[in-house]
Amino acid sequence: MKNFSTAALFLAFTSIALPAITYAETPPKAVASKAKCAFLANAPDQHVVVRGDTLWDISGKFLQRPWCWPQVWDMNREQIRNPHWIYPGQIIYFDRVAGKLRLGKGSGDRGGMPTVRLSPQVRSSEAPTNAIATIPLSAIEHFLTKPLIVAEDELKTAPRIVATQEGHVFLANGDKAYVRGDLKGRSEFEAFRPGKPLKDPATKEIIGHEAVYLGTLKLKRLSNIDTEPHTFIVMNAKEEMGVHDRLIAIEPAPFMNYVPHPPEQQVDAQIVSVYGGVSQAGQNQIVSINRGSKDGVDIGSVLELQRLGKMVADRTEGNGRGLIKLPDETYGNLLIFRVFSNISYGLVMQVTDTVQIADVAKSPE
Repeated sequence: MKNFSTAALFLAFTSIALPAITYAETPPKAVASKAKCAFLANAPDQHVVVRGDTLWDISGKFLQRPWCWPQVWDMNREQIRNPHWIYPGQIIYFDRVAGKLRLGKGSGDRGGMPTVRLSPQVRSSEAPTNAIATIPLSAIEHFLTKPLIVAEDELKTAPRIVATQEGHVFLANGDKAYVRGDLKGRSEFEAFRPGKPLKDPATKEIIGHEAVYLGTLKLKRLSNIDTEPHTFIVMNAKEEMGVHDRLIAIEPAPFMNYVPHPPEQQVDAQIVSVYGGVSQAGQNQIVSINRGSKDGVDIGSVLELQRLGKMVADRTEGNGRGLIKLPDETYGNLLIFRVFSNISYGLVMQVTDTVQIADVAKSPE
């Protein structure tokens, strides 16, 4: 019953009151938003979880705002960070009287909510592979194992390719690459080339560089002589790779399957870039914002996308030279899935307009 361990915390809500793990532990901003979490008028009485479901999609079947999910389950912060508790075959019930969602299995009760009896379980630190995901991992998996955002000095001091096998201009799978630099005891690396600088739309300062991922290499021979390079083998060349390109040690995928939730503190950000070098994005595309972990953004944070209202002339008064500002327009949501110090990546969710650089991404009202 390893996969059922985390579920115990959530299923307990169906039969007992746990005042120690309610939204009293959550930030004031989340509490203030609670009154605005409304169920859809046509919300179903129940939903049978099937393979391929996501937390976001299921939430959208019941709630007007998918990011309200933690509030209708009375989750605390730790539970938000460990949502591996819903599996195919389980049933989510809508308790209309209590205004809550509850989880269980069909108990055979006639018309009633299922009674779930729980016993203590050993909690696993590993995420079960069959638990449903927050969002489709296929949409973001390329972004989970690559640094993507790097500080300028990080690449300058990283190990570098100084020569190629038999003078090849570019390296292919199986080719040898000769590398100089401190490997710090690591043997598996990814190759990158500095990409475009990312500028904060507000300050115009460079806040990072979007590195171009080139492929993977593995150490074949370690050199202990300063004037002799290390020998690497190219394992997988995704793009043209050659002299001057930099290596960064491969790290475990950082993605954690958080439940969608408002940030723990007020976030006011702007869109920095649209991944792929284009100027606009649509649903299920990737964008970066100019806020990160130091600003209270974490994985699973949901931000509202807004376009600043334009300044226009009031043509109804005088000579029409008086300017007025039109209201800011909310047109969609952004779910953060990868966080760096001062930049984050997000997946564009439901939108009614295109996402543009410098658009606002802020805590939901």
